[in-house]
Amino acid sequence: MHREESTQRVDGWASLPDVCLRHVFTFLPDHDRRSADMVCHHWHNVMRSPSLWRYRFFHFNGRLSKFRQSEYCSAVTYARYLGPYLERLDVCHPNHIINDKSFVNETLFGLRRVRAPLRSLSIVRLELNRSAWTLRLRNSLANCLIDFLRRGLLSALSHSQSHLYPRCYISSLDLVGFFSGSLHVYQDSSVPSVLCHLQGLTNLSLSYSCLSDELLMALRQSRNSSRDGDRLQTFSLHCSSNESHRQVVCGNSWAALASTCPDLTVKLTVDQVINTDRLARILQREIPLTEYSMTAFYSPDDDWSPVPLLCNLLPQYRRSLQFLTLDLSNCNESLDEELLELVQVCERLEQLRIWAFLEIRTVGRLLHIRLTQRTLLNKIRVRNKDQFRLILHTR
Repeated sequence: MHREESTQRVDGWASLPDVCLRHVFTFLPDHDRRSADMVCHHWHNVMRSPSLWRYRFFHFNGRLSKFRQSEYCSAVTYARYLGPYLERLDVCHPNHIINDKSFVNETLFGLRRVRAPLRSLSIVRLELNRSAWTLRLRNSLANCLIDFLRRGLLSALSHSQSHLYPRCYISSLDLVGFFSGSLHVYQDSSVPSVLCHLQGLTNLSLSYSCLSDELLMALRQSRNSSRDGDRLQTFSLHCSSNESHRQVVCGNSWAALASTCPDLTVKLTVDQVINTDRLARILQREIPLTEYSMTAFYSPDDDWSPVPLLCNLLPQYRRSLQFLTLDLSNCNESLDEELLELVQVCERLEQLRIWAFLEIRTVGRLLHIRLTQRTLLNKIRVRNKDQFRLILHTR
């Protein structure tokens, strides 16, 4: 009887559906998973289910043992064999454990090599400002992480989508702030080459430091090979003073992209770029610009005026500009006439938001333009920095 009962128990476990086994295996620690993996061929195959290896937490405490692998060896092995399934990685790396650089040099490299489809990466307790980190080790870790995020993660996106398209694809991608502001990303050829392979992309957001003629050409080529409904529709660019934005992008590159994507709308956000020559290089006439937002806090000592922007640069988009937001600190300079002239020439302007020092009568003149000339202008928001505020919605 004892043998029969034992056989029945084994048969009961052996006959469990795979979905039940996977659910049970999710609760097992590593050493129990290794034991379960060796029970039978069936369990071995179930243990290889990708869903069991989506998440991983590594805690490097620095303790050495002759009876088991070091934590670093375990991490490298995991990256090598199970990295293709990994979507979320959490690492606790106390700052006093700095002698072994295997995690930096091998684990991240292994994840990049197998193109791990990471969606989340968290590394805590590094405390790089501690004196325990030498400058060499600190730079080594930082450079490795930057290289992993810049190349490995983007390559994984491209690789995974090439196998899933058109059944599944990335339609929206936001990389604003993904790269360090000091990096000249536009000089890195890997970024255009990766974006070129993202089929089905319709919404793209980038920092201006990524923009180059090569990137616009890559977007054009990828759209040529896409279906009509998958052409790029919205391209958002964010340009700030603390990022690289001095590169020159040819207007012909913008024109070529616009011809390939006739419904393309470009949204440009500019933060504290108060240099007219640089703005002129950014605001190419050929950009199908539909939305422009700018924040510019400046003083008379800055020797800059927004007049050329209002009178020369933005009127280039009189037939495309629909949304305009300006936050200006023109405390010693009148911009009323220039603003009114800009509103008059912009044929498709729908929404106007202004936060600046303006005369009260300027609001009345804006309303007159709306009622007599601009039927599309259905929202005007004026916030005078002398505490006057008006919000007007019209139909």
